Amino acid sequence: MVRFLIVLLFLLLSPNWAEADKDTVFRGLINQTPTTIIDLNLQEYRLKNGLTLLMVEDHSAPIISFHVWYDVGSRDERQGITGISHLFEHMMFKGSAHFGPEEHSRIVTLNGGNDNAFTTQDCTAYFENLPSSKLEVAAELEADRMASLRLTSETLASEREVVKEERRLTVDNSLLGLLSQELYSMAYSLHPYHWPVTGWMSDLDAISLEDCQNYFRSYYAPNNATVLVLGDINPNETIGVIEKHFGSIPPQERPKEVITPETAQKGEKQANCYVSTQFPWVVIAYHIPSATHPDLPALELLSSILGEGRSSRLYQKLIRGNMALSLSMDVDEMKDPGLFTITVKSIQAGHTIEEVESAIYAEVERLREERVSDRELQKAKNKKEARLIFGLQSNFVRGIHIGSSLTNSGDPLYFLKFLEKYRLITAEDLLRVAREYFNRKNRVVARLLPEELAKGP
Repeated sequence: MVRFLIVLLFLLLSPNWAEADKDTVFRGLINQTPTTIIDLNLQEYRLKNGLTLLMVEDHSAPIISFHVWYDVGSRDERQGITGISHLFEHMMFKGSAHFGPEEHSRIVTLNGGNDNAFTTQDCTAYFENLPSSKLEVAAELEADRMASLRLTSETLASEREVVKEERRLTVDNSLLGLLSQELYSMAYSLHPYHWPVTGWMSDLDAISLEDCQNYFRSYYAPNNATVLVLGDINPNETIGVIEKHFGSIPPQERPKEVITPETAQKGEKQANCYVSTQFPWVVIAYHIPSATHPDLPALELLSSILGEGRSSRLYQKLIRGNMALSLSMDVDEMKDPGLFTITVKSIQAGHTIEEVESAIYAEVERLREERVSDRELQKAKNKKEARLIFGLQSNFVRGIHIGSSLTNSGDPLYFLKFLEKYRLITAEDLLRVAREYFNRKNRVVARLLPEELAKGP
């Protein structure tokens, strides 16, 4: 199955959804405290088997969003079984004790809802969006596959081929996928962020039924999962439903976590990949700390100033300047140290990749040398706050924020703390953080170049 979630999240959370110059719309929000703007009233309940239940009660519409987040992703794999986390995302739809293959999604649809799943480096999550009267439907479906997933040689064989085809589509035959794979495999030599979430093709071929059984027993257990229920619910009734369906599932002993930390990079890394493209692509990345580091909010604001929105510095220089077709920025918020990335797609005829890189380095150097203006800093803060607040109008997006925050920091509401952190950041803070991380020794550069260039000396 080709999942639509990443596309949906991009549309909902894209930094370009609101133009930076419209910051006056949100000026009134900036002077309020996070608690006066957002009151999620998050409630927590813990079952005896270790399952965590998080609830957000909201009666504005008769709908719910039901999530199950498992604390396992490609970070928890090893060489030989890379890609097994994503493979399981697919295997979880192949039937359980009381439901046949693909029945899960069919039942959700018949009850007026939709469902899907996604896998990242740090977690695997499943969700159903349904009318609030169908809470028990979602609970029964999710509990049944947690307790009794059907793992057979036949389903493994079929889903292995589906996952391999998805890898071909999203990595092997995708310029963006190839560029991302090259970047992370070069940036990480020790840490498991080295391999893509889709895994290596040879490992997908090698994963055995026994590997799957061991993986399921280790990670798909109630003490390694969090259930989120958001929307038109009664918390006491919800607890009863969750206890009824999940309470009898026994906990399992999670394998001891052994993650080799990445050592500090001692020099710039570069790679040129020659592929079937007419126009060059480039991604420039800098190593940054994990999600809970106090410098992350400043890095988010630097990303906004540098390349998010049509009035940003790099958009004006590269896109308005007709040097490239597309620009995107990303700041990893993960359990372990990630990357700050600047991706430029389709460098246009008449401009060279060296010219584009020089333009990027010049703007990065400006951030290291010159104080950002108060207006530019306030605009970045406004964008970040407005995007978060307006996104939280949806139960589903609230669940994504809560689940991601819990995964990356251990605190389900950590993402709200960013609001106050944004407000406290000064131009001097941005200068310090830019100087700390944006240096050549800390830089990784990957390029996609037309194949004919490989024929030269």
